[in-house]
Amino acid sequence: MSSKLRRFEILFPQQYNDGREIPRKLRGQALKEIVDQFGAASFEPTAIEGYWHHEGVLYTDSLSR
Repeated sequence: MSSKLRRFEILFPQQYNDGREIPRKLRGQALKEIVDQFGAASFEPTAIEGYWHHEGVLYTDSLSR
């Protein structure tokens, strides 16, 4: 039997690329939109570090899952 359920993982940045913190209220609104759209969401507040290159520059991100 094949399940039609799918799991998606979204990483929310905690800061803009210029280093300013993304307000908690804005992150909360994004989470609410996901719950409204899909009926459920879980949030893991532990920070996740991300690294990525763009045009020869290495960027770091602080993310939450």
